[in-house]
Amino acid sequence: MALVVILPLLAIFWISVKPVELGNLRAPEVVLREDLRGAPKVAGDAAEIRYRLRNSSQDQPIVAVSIADVLPEGLAVQMVDDRCVLNGRNLSCDFGDWEPGYRETLKIPVIVEQSYLDNGVRPQDSDATVQGSSSNVLTNSTFTLDNFARIFNGDEFVEVLQVTLFYTVFGTIGALVVGLFAALLLNKSFKGQGILRGLYLFPYVAPVIAVAFAWLILFDPFSGSANALLIQMGVSSEAINFFGERPLALIMVTIFEIWRYFPLSFLFILARMQSIDTDMYEAADMDGASPFQQFWYLSIPQLLGILSVLFLLRFIWTFNKFDDIFLLTGGNAGTRTLTVNVYEQAFAISNIGAGAAVAVVIFGCLLTFSIFFLKFISREEGL
Repeated sequence: MALVVILPLLAIFWISVKPVELGNLRAPEVVLREDLRGAPKVAGDAAEIRYRLRNSSQDQPIVAVSIADVLPEGLAVQMVDDRCVLNGRNLSCDFGDWEPGYRETLKIPVIVEQSYLDNGVRPQDSDATVQGSSSNVLTNSTFTLDNFARIFNGDEFVEVLQVTLFYTVFGTIGALVVGLFAALLLNKSFKGQGILRGLYLFPYVAPVIAVAFAWLILFDPFSGSANALLIQMGVSSEAINFFGERPLALIMVTIFEIWRYFPLSFLFILARMQSIDTDMYEAADMDGASPFQQFWYLSIPQLLGILSVLFLLRFIWTFNKFDDIFLLTGGNAGTRTLTVNVYEQAFAISNIGAGAAVAVVIFGCLLTFSIFFLKFISREEGL
């Protein structure tokens, strides 16, 4: 289990200090295409075996390039390139070192014999062997801090970090507060309690892509029901672009985070509430304590443990959240978080190294938060 966790983490750290782009994930190789030119139909026709080769990389050279092939029977070779040697039907060629993007076309004139026309074996049917070595950016000794310099350069990182902290802190606290109030409402037995609990769970168990698009349709500035209702009530004189304007878009995705994940807090808090001894509430009631005093002085101390655990978990999960924001705004209109930045760096602009560097920053932020949180939260509070 340790290897499952540690090895991917080490790989991310490794890639973060490598100048890796999306096109560098595959090591440079020699690409070979072989065919017969001339379309011979009868014995004695002239034709030409053609080998088209190229370096697949535009950045890395390939050294000691060579090919080996077995020519089909019935093709009489007229001459071979100076770099090639023909031994019977065995052809071998040495091309030396190739620069990035280098292309080579090797042509071998032949005369077609009847046996070639009869056996049905063509040059492209043979498996030519290609050899060559190159440096792989993922495994070589080239390291750089340019990925981190690119991330921390300018005010962009500060803005992304601020958006991430706003989304994480308010999304986490909001989910806990709403979950706490939902648990208080359902802590008493009443008719229809089971149905209401099931409805509370809907945001959490529903597919995220379904509820995200439902919110987009609901708050659409042109055909959304929310805008139509606000205009009819006189709250707004024109349609509001909830997911396309700053800072409203960030507020909306945070509200979506609260709405979608408060059921998890609700379940844990309700389970803890139902395990609290009711005798102390009866004693407090007899002593004249108000409902708020009972909640503040009796319920909250009993819930601190589960609230601490939920805050830690929800903070980490929300900080790492990607799919909700990506589906709602795509990171536009001031909703670009660090996780969205990982996607944009790694895939939108094909800089895998920079994406890994952002992931390392996320890991560092969460590790720092976890250490700070665990250090100042006592074991009596549940940790």
